[in-house]
Amino acid sequence: MTGRSDWEGRTGRKWADEWRRTDRSFAGVTQRLLDRARQAPLRQILDVGCGAGELSLALAREHPRSRVDGVDVSEPLVVAARERADTLTNVRFTLADAASWNPEGAAPDLLISRHGVMFFDDPAAAFAHLRAIAAPSARLLFSCFRDRAENPWASGIADLLPPGVASVPPPGAPGPFAFADPAHVEAILAQAGWREIAFERLDFAYVAGAGGDPVADALTYFLAIGPAAAAAAELDPDARSHFVDRLERFLTDRRDGSIVALEAAAWIVSAMAPL
Repeated sequence: MTGRSDWEGRTGRKWADEWRRTDRSFAGVTQRLLDRARQAPLRQILDVGCGAGELSLALAREHPRSRVDGVDVSEPLVVAARERADTLTNVRFTLADAASWNPEGAAPDLLISRHGVMFFDDPAAAFAHLRAIAAPSARLLFSCFRDRAENPWASGIADLLPPGVASVPPPGAPGPFAFADPAHVEAILAQAGWREIAFERLDFAYVAGAGGDPVADALTYFLAIGPAAAAAAELDPDARSHFVDRLERFLTDRRDGSIVALEAAAWIVSAMAPL
């Protein structure tokens, strides 16, 4: 399971170290969220599970008259985000849990997240809280992965592990595929008081490696973060060596010139707060 304690610890530190490559791999998702965000005027924006700040920073630059709050439970990720903010004055990053974050004067008219909401320990309560602090008719907009089978960057790599070694949390548990079922997500959001819930399919290129040796770049990336990284780290030396060899061949087959890109499939979920 990947929950709050994981992001506060080793997982958060790893993602903070890898923000450049994770931003590259999620570039297609970031752009779609930005496109959707600009469809209405914005005054206050809350980035839920902001990570190292890529989406918050892009929103702050594009909407200089808006206030952007990025909130995350991982101190290393918040530190990385603050360092990246440089001279931007309309964005701030806070170490907090968005499921209970409620500073004075907060009434966001856009609540947005790039793959950050699937890790709530109690998603129904979290979305109810977000709805309670949102401005009337605020928009909720977030991305999450579709089914694991539609995401070979995860399923294909997991299949390279030895039999019986699990790399993905069970259905319903916090983790990358916790929101893969739209009926499950719609029920959670409706229970929390959100309305006009909609799902848009997004297929994008998950760029895992680039540069002079994109295979080596992708290999070190997937051994550092992602569903298989933790499982691979626990293998005995022989099993790990065999897995790394298989992973390298898998990535070599997906090399296209100076990049290694894998298919990825996401939902862009939108909803509205009550009037």
